[in-house]
Amino acid sequence: MIDNGTFWLVTLVLGIGTYLIRFSFLGLLGGRQLPDWLLTHLRYVGVAVLPAMVTPMILWPAAHGGAFDPLRMLAAMAALAAGWRLGVMWAIFIGMGSLWALQWLVGFA
Repeated sequence: MIDNGTFWLVTLVLGIGTYLIRFSFLGLLGGRQLPDWLLTHLRYVGVAVLPAMVTPMILWPAAHGGAFDPLRMLAAMAALAAGWRLGVMWAIFIGMGSLWALQWLVGFA
């Protein structure tokens, strides 16, 4: 456990850091037209963030103590195929639904 003074100092420093990171984009660049090359690159941020958040949960799921789970990999492949053909929202729904269905079929639920 940390003492109250250290906790509030860390909270304050992290809050200021978060504010400055957001201000760097919104406050400094908010009213300006960004170059086309930068706008092109920013289109791929969302596409990169979702796999970066999901991949550790597929390869090393905490629900299985960090061990590989083939059901999660199959559901991820179904989500990838759905996302490729239908879009991001369908990938989420089909991936989640296929994981639940596979777990129900195997008897984990």
